[in-house]
Amino acid sequence: MEFLNDMALFVEVVKAKGFRGAADTIGMPNSTLSRRISTLEKTIGLRLLHRTTRKIELTEAGQIYYERCKRIVDEARLAHEQLGEMLAQPSGVLRASLPVDFAIAYMAPLVAEFASLYPGITFDFDLTSRRVDLVSEPFDVAIRIGELENSQLIARPLAALPAYLYASPRYLDRLGEPAEPADLERHECLGILKAGAWTLHDGTHTTKVSIGGRFTLNSVGMIRRLATLDMGIIMMMEAIVADDLASGRLRRILPKWHGAPISVYAVTETRLLPAKTQRFIEFLQEHLGQGLTGG
Repeated sequence: MEFLNDMALFVEVVKAKGFRGAADTIGMPNSTLSRRISTLEKTIGLRLLHRTTRKIELTEAGQIYYERCKRIVDEARLAHEQLGEMLAQPSGVLRASLPVDFAIAYMAPLVAEFASLYPGITFDFDLTSRRVDLVSEPFDVAIRIGELENSQLIARPLAALPAYLYASPRYLDRLGEPAEPADLERHECLGILKAGAWTLHDGTHTTKVSIGGRFTLNSVGMIRRLATLDMGIIMMMEAIVADDLASGRLRRILPKWHGAPISVYAVTETRLLPAKTQRFIEFLQEHLGQGLTGG
C-alpha cells in the first residue's frame, strides 16, 4: 500500500507546481520526492508529469489521476481532522452498559453532572445485569462490578466501595440480631448466586463466615427487596439501600464489621478511546464513591 503515500506526495507536487516547493512543504529531500513520484509512475505504468528544468506539467493521465487523488487525499485529511476533534472536544453518542441497581443508586447523579459539563455528548445507556460483549456489540464502555474474568479487554479501576450488613427490623425481631459474625451462620442470608461465604473485616480482624439461605439470585434489586420483606440479611453497598435505611425498612447490623470493598471497573475493547469515552471514565474515576462509601 506504499503507493497511497506516494499518491499524497504526487498531490503535493502538483499543488506546489514543482518538486522543490513540495519538498520544502513536506520536509523531504527533493531527490527523494522525485524518486518516489518516478516509482509511482512505474507502478501505474503511465507518465503523470512532464518535467522541465523550470516547471512541471500534468500529462493527460496525470490530470485524471490528480483529480481523483486530490479527493481521496482531502477526504483522508478531513478524517484525521475530525478524529482529532473527537479526541480534543468530547462529542457524539456515548454508548455504555451499566449494572441496573448500581447505575440508579450511584451513577445517576454523576451522569447528570457529567452531561451538564459536556453538552456535545448524547447518551445511549443499556441497563442490564448481563455482561455484554464489547467486541461484537456497539458499546464504548461497560461498567462492571466485582472480580473480572480473564479476557483481552481493558479494565480501568474506578472505585472500591465497601459493603455493609442490613436486615429489616421485623426480621430481627423475629429471629434476633446477630451479635458477632459467627451468628450469621444461623440466619437466612441473601447473596448473589451461591455466595457460600462472606468475608468480613473490622479494621483489625478478618473472618470468613459460611452463609446459606433459601434463595439463589442474580439481581441486586431483588435481594434488596426481599430483605425489606423480612426474608433475610444482606451485604450490600450503602447507596443501594439508602432509601430503605431512611424509611426504616432496613437497619444496619454488626456495625463494626463490613465486607471487602467491591471493585468497580470501566471496561473497554481498546486503549485508544475517543474523547467522550476517555472523559467519562476519568470523571467516574475522580468522583465515584465520594461521599457514598458510608461508614
